[in-house]
Amino acid sequence: MGSTTDKVVGKANEIAGQARQDVGKAVGNKEMQGKGMVQEAKGDAQQLKGKAKDALKNVVDGA
Repeated sequence: MGSTTDKVVGKANEIAGQARQDVGKAVGNKEMQGKGMVQEAKGDAQQLKGKAKDALKNVVDGA
């Protein structure tokens, strides 16, 4: 996956995870809230991966 794809998919996971948490809170479902937290964390990590790829590319291109 390219850095842009990682960042976009990561942001989508982050948003979906937050929505899942909100729905879980609204209906009182702790399991859904937990799964939303995991999905949001996965999205954050994926965005960081995309940013790291960008940083590495910038270093390589500048060399």
